[in-house]
Amino acid sequence: MGQPTAITDDQFESEVINSSTPVLVDFWAEWCGPCKAVAPTLVELAGDYDGRLKVVKVDVDENREAATRFGIRSIPSLLIFKDGAEVDRIIGALPKQQLAEKIDGHL
Repeated sequence: MGQPTAITDDQFESEVINSSTPVLVDFWAEWCGPCKAVAPTLVELAGDYDGRLKVVKVDVDENREAATRFGIRSIPSLLIFKDGAEVDRIIGALPKQQLAEKIDGHL
């Protein structure tokens, strides 16, 4: 079963930009309430899309480079990457159904 994987700035290129599979990147922080609220949904989505979508988490407090590179100003910010490019951006904790609709549009 798929699980969101925590990655660092150093892993961003290999895990996201160079991924052959579309990637949902969750920019989050430990102190962020809405981030914690959306976390169980991301676990479910990682399972639902296992093998078709990679789900990774980037802690913005520990990995400022990636957050700065993609202009993350509020969290949670969920970015969808396909073929190394950002194709969608979701700000805030949306319900699972809305997230799934966004994801489906890029698979």
